[in-house]
Amino acid sequence: MWYVGVDQHKRFSQVAVMDERGKVMDERRLYHDDPGKLRNYFRRWGDGIAVLEATRNWDWLYDLLEGQFKAVKMSNPGRTRIIAEARVKTDKVDARVLAHLVRTGFLPEAYTPPSDIRDAREVHRYRIWLLRIQTQVKNRIHTILDRLGIQHPWTDLFGKHGREFLESLSLRSPYDLEMRGLLRVLDRVVAEATLAMRAIKKTLRETPEGGLLMTVPGIGEVLAYLILYEVGEISRFPSEKKFAAYCCLVPSTRQSADHTYHGRTGRNGNLYLKWAFVEAAHKAIKGDPYLGAWCERLCRKKGKGKAIVAVARKLAVAVYHMLRNGVEYRVHHSGNFGSGKPAFFLGRRQR
Repeated sequence: MWYVGVDQHKRFSQVAVMDERGKVMDERRLYHDDPGKLRNYFRRWGDGIAVLEATRNWDWLYDLLEGQFKAVKMSNPGRTRIIAEARVKTDKVDARVLAHLVRTGFLPEAYTPPSDIRDAREVHRYRIWLLRIQTQVKNRIHTILDRLGIQHPWTDLFGKHGREFLESLSLRSPYDLEMRGLLRVLDRVVAEATLAMRAIKKTLRETPEGGLLMTVPGIGEVLAYLILYEVGEISRFPSEKKFAAYCCLVPSTRQSADHTYHGRTGRNGNLYLKWAFVEAAHKAIKGDPYLGAWCERLCRKKGKGKAIVAVARKLAVAVYHMLRNGVEYRVHHSGNFGSGKPAFFLGRRQR
């Protein structure tokens, strides 16, 4: 059995190959400009296990290795502290450490979604990126108007009448050039975001779990798509607590001797899911009277911010059980919301 550690960079990867006793059998730097050469090299060790870190550009190399090795594993860079804290840190050392960790069974493994889930995630993240650009362009337009002291009566500057107002402006150079360019960029970005949204809706219609998630108050098409594909395989979470922690909805805990400290929810997890459940929580307290009454009571004790996060966690727990059991969310309109009772009620199983 061979254990192959791959320290990936943008233009090359440092590779270290170990046998079962930990002896380094080969190590070299492989450049990425010749994929065929990479395949030929890795094919020599194909009956082994390869490991690489979950970095920004891991996707293509993972797919290449998956076709050559018996197993390919991803190392969680946030938990591979032996590399991050090493006094001597070189590419060779990093590759050897990865091979050694997988050989000894101490590799902090990261979840690797299948290619179809990765592709679906990319569509939604692309749309989010477009919306950020859209916001930046709109803010730039507001800045131009503020610099020139131009007032307007429109609540929505980018609605029908607001847009007519912007196009009718005759500004001095260079602001006129900038304004016209920004409006063209805005139109293009909005068009591209619309195309991405159509792709999201089409995929969601073909996925039964999408309709299941949209029975939750506060979760529409966008959030259902995001949650479905950011979660991936729900079976990888052994409990609702593990799932809530992955969604960054569990307060941090630090214990020393007899003292226990509880802090804010952490960032070690999927921040897309945290955002989705918090967004859904704001609407869920209006759509579910049961949750709304509980949130209002918690607001008086903890404040609105903590109450909304608590509601978001309960929605995450609901989604966990819904996806595992294939049942719908059912709003409960009566009864007392006492401590220890669930914040959701599951309806019939979806067929």
